[in-house]
Amino acid sequence: MSTATPSLHAAASLHDPAVRGFASDNAAGMHPEVLQALVAANGGHVPSYGADAYTTALTEALHGHFGPDTTSVPVLTGTGANVVALQALTSRWESVLASDQAHVLHDEAGGLEHVGGVKVIALPTVDGLVDPADVERAVRDADSPMRAPVGALTLTQSSELGTAYGLDQLRDLVRVAHGLGVRVHVDGARLSNAAVFLGCGLGEMTTALGVDAVSVGGTKNGAALAEAVVVRGERPAEALRRLVKPTMQQSSKTRFVSAQLLALFGGDLWRRAAGAANDAATALAEAVRSAGVETTRPVQANAVFAALPPAVAGRAAARVPFHVWDERWAPGLVEVRLVASFDTTTRDVEHFATVLREELARG
Repeated sequence: MSTATPSLHAAASLHDPAVRGFASDNAAGMHPEVLQALVAANGGHVPSYGADAYTTALTEALHGHFGPDTTSVPVLTGTGANVVALQALTSRWESVLASDQAHVLHDEAGGLEHVGGVKVIALPTVDGLVDPADVERAVRDADSPMRAPVGALTLTQSSELGTAYGLDQLRDLVRVAHGLGVRVHVDGARLSNAAVFLGCGLGEMTTALGVDAVSVGGTKNGAALAEAVVVRGERPAEALRRLVKPTMQQSSKTRFVSAQLLALFGGDLWRRAAGAANDAATALAEAVRSAGVETTRPVQANAVFAALPPAVAGRAAARVPFHVWDERWAPGLVEVRLVASFDTTTRDVEHFATVLREELARG
């Protein structure tokens, strides 16, 4: 019998639930349906390390999205998903081509290089999207004993700038990469948002086009500590099974990771949650423009980029959290990023529009 003393914080909220903003979809809580699924997975004893009914059901659900010939594993973080997926596609002497905006390049603390021993090479982009001609040029430039040969191309869908590759663009990129002997990975931290924008399925814009590995995002779309890696082919599948444990991405209580992802991808919640975020971003962009502010990127998923005077951005962000993206956007202006979430409301958008108008009026 336990004699432990209850924690002083066990049933206390240590944050203010009234604070809402547009800093990131990572800042949102769990979708109520995902939280409900997590609670339902609790209680009793079940096998650990993925030998549970939730992980089995998740595997079947992901087969439905990405094809029966794919292999998948649930993992804990987006960075971990990218590191595991790209290691499964590459050898340690190879390099990975990535957008010059890529999360794997700028925001993962060199994780792929540190853990996988794989060099990351930046490609120029327009609005965060890679051009096939630049892929071909980079692969040929690296074809030298003095360079790290290219083993994989990673594409972010939707991109760090809130844009999405169209199906034809993806098809061309896969064709060019495979023609050069390069495997293709999709960083799908916001894959659901891109699919909603394109009006297609998750597999339709990835594995059905020949993409070799996908990092399937759950955390930004209503989960917590829940991502998945999906690969095609026997060799990547074997690598995937071997990599998850030593990269510290396998949870002993895997049922709780799988239950979250199953709630999202076992039905249509992934689409409903991402659709709500995308719709909120569209409304947010309209509200920003109506306040007389220029949006700086196409709004195609759940992110809005806009140009503001630095002082206005600082004061507005103190009232409604968001981030400055580029401090040197233009003379007298910074570029800011506003990210909508599955739980962003009309009231949130209207409140931000009011704040923005008030701060603009102050100059």
